[in-house]
Amino acid sequence: MEMSRRTFLQFFGGTAATVAGLGLVGCNGSAGSDAGGDSGADTGDAVANKDKPVVFWNRQPSNSTTGDLDMTSLNWNKDTYYVGFDANQGGELEGTMIADYIKAHIDTIDRNGDGIIGYILAIGDVGHNDSIARTRGCRKALGTAVEKDGAIVSDAAGTNLDGSSTVVQDGTLEVNGKSYIVREIASQEMKNSAGATWDAATAGNALGSWASSFGDQIDVIVSNNDGMGMAMFNAWSKENNVPTFGYDANSDAVAAIAEGYAGTISQNPAVQAYLTLRLLRNTLDGVDINTGIATADDAGNVISADDYKYSEADRSYYAMNLAVTAENADKFADATAMYETAQAQLEEATSPRKKVWLNIYNAADNFLSSTYQPLLQKYDDLLNLDVEYIGGDGQTESNITNRLGNPDEYDAFAINMVKTDNAASYTALLS
Repeated sequence: MEMSRRTFLQFFGGTAATVAGLGLVGCNGSAGSDAGGDSGADTGDAVANKDKPVVFWNRQPSNSTTGDLDMTSLNWNKDTYYVGFDANQGGELEGTMIADYIKAHIDTIDRNGDGIIGYILAIGDVGHNDSIARTRGCRKALGTAVEKDGAIVSDAAGTNLDGSSTVVQDGTLEVNGKSYIVREIASQEMKNSAGATWDAATAGNALGSWASSFGDQIDVIVSNNDGMGMAMFNAWSKENNVPTFGYDANSDAVAAIAEGYAGTISQNPAVQAYLTLRLLRNTLDGVDINTGIATADDAGNVISADDYKYSEADRSYYAMNLAVTAENADKFADATAMYETAQAQLEEATSPRKKVWLNIYNAADNFLSSTYQPLLQKYDDLLNLDVEYIGGDGQTESNITNRLGNPDEYDAFAINMVKTDNAASYTALLS
């Protein structure tokens, strides 16, 4: 699709658009293969806004304190779904990757020879369920996890050089008959003064302060995304040969593996981007929800069962994560490559063009702007969807919701919230 057919609206301040006449009134729906229903087959003026397809993506409606899913929002109507990745599987995969690296490099990784493998952790957003899962996965694999009420604590430890923190504990690693202590010596949420989380500049500055205070005790750097990870890698760890791990498999991070970036996790973004728009396409067409996913569509598009899973109880499709290391980095060089078996154009006769409102919570987010959006822009034309891309500031929900002044213009909606708690604010405004 040519750029002239897309609108990418970035709104940083300015006059708020009037939000009115939005008729998405919540109702419970049933999950399952027939969830596409008939209501989406002829969207437009004849379909009330409350009945139009909605896909929450990347940020799952949930309680930012407990992580409990917001099932009211996920059951907004029978054509409501979530698309993301398996956060728990990804978090555990990241933790395992780090533990395996430490074991493989045990002879050199303890930089000051004190018998303590000290790592720092850049927590993106303490209330984001994906960040929580990554923190928990790392701590579980490294033996530094503390449990409370049956769940691993994911709070930031602050500075913990002496191992006295109550949110983490010292782990023990046995390698070649020798015992090592594994300690989370520092961790914090990376939020800037304006309130934006997952902030790369904040992570780089934090590492600078830590390195000045106790640099020789830092043996490993762990980041809950590549944006922060690369900021820390470029600011200090590359020059000092300290292994740095991230998450997202952004193109710059994958390229940096050749320069010493230790590893990252791919969210399988091609699968996520495809599913985000594919679910809207299927509900709009009134076909089985798994058309072009579990079963091939008329054009032959299909996704391997190894690359995603569907949770009927959560009304959620999850892409499976993949570890990216020096051994396989070449396979992930192009983060915007489409899924191999989902590249065939749909016929407009059976899948007529529809208009979609889709927002990105932070237009400056590296993963979303450099990987996810380019993939969406490849798939929207493939699926005959005219998508209006709305770029938010990553700080306030109103920066996005104020851009949805006339939902009657759209056939479906794809929502990427600033905060996971705020799904209800969208459904309330769309009523």
